Amino acid sequence: MTQLILASASASRSALLTGAGLSHTKIPAHLDEDAIKDECLARGHSPKSVALKLAEAKALHVSGRNAGLVLGGDQVLQLENDLISKSHDLDEARALLRRMSGKVHYLHAGMALAENGQIVWSNVETAEMTVRPLTDEFIDTYLAQTGDKILSSVGCYQLESEGVHLFEAIRGDYFTVLGLPLLPLLAQLRNLKVIAA
Repeated sequence: MTQLILASASASRSALLTGAGLSHTKIPAHLDEDAIKDECLARGHSPKSVALKLAEAKALHVSGRNAGLVLGGDQVLQLENDLISKSHDLDEARALLRRMSGKVHYLHAGMALAENGQIVWSNVETAEMTVRPLTDEFIDTYLAQTGDKILSSVGCYQLESEGVHLFEAIRGDYFTVLGLPLLPLLAQLRNLKVIAA
């Protein structure tokens, strides 16, 4: 079987692959993601395209140095016309949650497979996330419960835990929200005969 490499240090993406029975190794792609994002935005790329370009850059970076099939993944959060970055501290998280309160935002999850330094497949999926109106009291309690761990998530939530309390509606695939749309990925791995069809 072709060796599958995850070009990421993401514990959640690795756990999703493991849960789906896909053995893999993790080799993080150490890239300046902000520089790639800024260049994409300067060239007029859409938020969906930015997610895809980041995933492709990670896959290519690791594929150029390692044999095997490399999976790159990235997720961007679009709120109104802005791409949101991870909050650096709980004060920034509080401000972001206030801004997202009562609004819809979009999670764009890009994936790319590379082999021998070439992209062999790429895909992007989007989830539409409707945040319920949040009171300041709720936000303070939520941040006290989650603590600094919430800073590892771009939207200051983890849907698989306390973050579910932020939402009144979600349109899209659960795996897309978690940052790795498994269904199209599994379909492509079957097409490439990496896993049984």
